Order: sequence, then C-alpha cells, then structure tokens
Amino acid sequence: MDFFELAAHRRSLRKFTDQKVTQDVIEKLLKTTLLAPSSKNTHSSRFMVIENREALQAIADMRDSGSAFVADAPLAIIVAGDKDLTDLWVDNASISATFLQLAVEAAGLGSCWVHINGRPHCKTDASQGTAEDYLRSKLDIPENWGLLCAVAIGYSPYDSVKPHPETDDYEKIVFVK
Repeated sequence: MDFFELAAHRRSLRKFTDQKVTQDVIEKLLKTTLLAPSSKNTHSSRFMVIENREALQAIADMRDSGSAFVADAPLAIIVAGDKDLTDLWVDNASISATFLQLAVEAAGLGSCWVHINGRPHCKTDASQGTAEDYLRSKLDIPENWGLLCAVAIGYSPYDSVKPHPETDDYEKIVFVK
C-alpha cells in the first residue's frame, strides 16, 4: 500500500481485538515515530508506552467523555513534549503523533488519538482539573513533559474499513498563483 492509499484507508479505531501488540511491532512504530521532523531539529517529542491494564484504565478515566474505550486497547502511547527544549513542543508532538498513527496503519493495526492537552477531566465541573492533572496523579510523568495526547493502538475486529464519504472539500482550499 503506497502512502496515498494508506492515508485514504486510515480511520479512528475505538474497538480492538484482545491480540497483544508484539515488542517487535512496538519498536518498529517507535523507530518510525522518532523520524518525525521537529522545529529547529529539537526532537522535543517524548513517548510513554503503556500496556499495563491499570495505566490504560487511568487514561480511559482521564476525561468524562471520549476516552473510555482506551481501557480495552492492548496498547496506548502517550505523546508528550519536553517543554524545556522548545515552546513549540505542541507542534512537534502533533507531528510525532501523526507519524505514529500512520506507522500504526502501515503495520496493519488501528489507532485513535485521544486529546489530553487543554482538556478538562470533567466537562461540567472545571474544579476537577484537567485530564493532564488527572494522569499526573496516576502515572509517573516527568515534570517537564507537556502531554498532548494518548494514541490507543490495537488490531481491528472488523473485516473491512468503511470508505470515506464522498465530499466536495475544495471550498476549503485557496490557490494563489
């Protein structure tokens, strides 16, 4: 599958089989993700690889909506940035997370990005803090890491991928010649 087919095939996957992701596959995903470009070549992105059920449950519980499915994933990778290296850690981590999701697809697995940065722990009660605060209370995360997202990863239980709906998105593009 070439890059264009890969991009057209990729979907957010929120249901996974019980099949464990092997260490060889995890290492391949990480090696590819570490190739992501970064501002001024700072390579400020950081990664926490999580297979532990309690830690996966903590990610699932970090928000009151939109993250519960992570509890059933065999693997999640928290994508973060070293705030001491650059003020562009969010941008760099976003590029890294995108590389990770494309590598996951190329390896025959599925993934879903679960946002952490700036998200509340509880949408209706700001006093409960942020998703990042919650994760820091549950996991040993370096102080200088800013958390961008968690990428849930696993094998799809589906036989085929639903095609993207036909749309005419050209109104979103401006050509300057």
